[in-house]
Amino acid sequence: MCTITATELKRHFGKYVELGQKEQITVTHRGNVIFTIVPKKINLLNKWDALFGTLPNEALDDNDIERE
Repeated sequence: MCTITATELKRHFGKYVELGQKEQITVTHRGNVIFTIVPKKINLLNKWDALFGTLPNEALDDNDIERE
């Protein structure tokens, strides 16, 4: 997970689009969190966890995603 400013996101949008597909990115403005970019795969895993509890590591078959 990384944290960047809104200005940094604006200046290097393409870089963070690619990075946002792999890990969470928290965007801040004047020191306050304004939003978080969450990869679709991690978002789906979080929804499954909420419904069914902790998933076994075998469920993580794509690119060795590690959950926090």
